[in-house]
Amino acid sequence: MNKIIPFFLLIFTLSSPQKNSKQFIARQGQISFFSYTSVENIEANNNQVLSIFDTETNEIAVNMLMRAFVFKKDLMYEHFNESYIESDLYPKATFEGKILDFEKNNNQLQTKIIRGKLTIHGISKQIDIKTNIEKSKDSYSMTGEFIVAVSDFQIKIPPILASNIAKTISVKFRFQFQPYEE
Repeated sequence: MNKIIPFFLLIFTLSSPQKNSKQFIARQGQISFFSYTSVENIEANNNQVLSIFDTETNEIAVNMLMRAFVFKKDLMYEHFNESYIESDLYPKATFEGKILDFEKNNNQLQTKIIRGKLTIHGISKQIDIKTNIEKSKDSYSMTGEFIVAVSDFQIKIPPILASNIAKTISVKFRFQFQPYEE
């Protein structure tokens, strides 16, 4: 009888929900990109980016719809989705990675590398992203910037426009993670 009570206590403890969440979610992350061109700079913002971050495994996943980017001009939006990204064929971009040497209990600003797989236009590429991570009470914020080479993702640029389109795109991100509750 005395051996049965600790067994049931162990089972109860393992099956009950934990108060300290290990998974965090950013439902409205922000990603923007900027491309310098000789004719006109191109920039867009997407505030409908979903990301999940697990502080036990240090893994992070990001998912965004390409059509959610907002441009200053409707024609830029149209060209981006129809001619370059081909959003009907490749509606979303994703990133799956792991934060290297992350310290979940560190309340100081941490600058870390996220190593993972970025998928755009149906093409996946391994990349390293430098990110700043801040913890406050029960939330985390992540910000950073990285460069994407257009050719790495087989985005076709018509020869007549090649001199007017940048070969690389600067991408910035900001995520505010809150505890994930089912």
